[in-house]
Amino acid sequence: MSFVFSLKPKKPMAPRIKTSQRIVNSSLELFNQLGERSVSTNQIAAHMEISPGNLYYHFPNKQAIISVLFSEYEALVLRFLRPPEGRMASVEDKRQYLQQLLDAMWRYRFLYRDIEHLLHSDSELAARYRVFSQNCLHQAQAIYRGFVDAGLMCMTPLQIESLTLNAWIILTSWVSFLCTTRENNDQLSEQAIKRGVYQLLVLESGFVTAQGRADFDELIKDYYVPLEHALHVQ
Repeated sequence: MSFVFSLKPKKPMAPRIKTSQRIVNSSLELFNQLGERSVSTNQIAAHMEISPGNLYYHFPNKQAIISVLFSEYEALVLRFLRPPEGRMASVEDKRQYLQQLLDAMWRYRFLYRDIEHLLHSDSELAARYRVFSQNCLHQAQAIYRGFVDAGLMCMTPLQIESLTLNAWIILTSWVSFLCTTRENNDQLSEQAIKRGVYQLLVLESGFVTAQGRADFDELIKDYYVPLEHALHVQ
């Protein structure tokens, strides 16, 4: 008598997430939901069902967690905020910039909401943020110059500089505007943040050439969110 054993191949196990990364992920979730100032390290530990001592083994305080989250955010933004290499910029590039920008603003929305408090509380983070903002402004100007070179926008160097500053002000203050205007500022929606990107497009619209107008107007339609939807919980 012979026995034939059929061994099913084992499914590959998903890689385990390190405790330190789980702490970072859980902190991001709570900061976004409740605001950074409303969340303590003990709350983070309880949310994860780990002991406070386990959390402190990986992070000595909340500022250390925020530092890691800012590093993630910084790397994400600087990865996509750059002009294309070896070719002219296109409207599709603009679409990609906007989508990735919206994704970053939504994923790390607590940074936009609490940034003044965070920088006031941590001088090292404030210094890092100043460098980050300068890098963003530099890259954004390069991107706008690329659209001008491609014939999609028409601006002088001074207009590029001014548009870059105005775009930065809109995008970095939009979430704060929502939080001070909405009755329930702890219930932000992605659509409400999307309206901020629309505001940027309206600002840029006056510099778009006839060559880029039709595609640009499509972008404006795609990102339009009625103001009442942005300012009120749906």
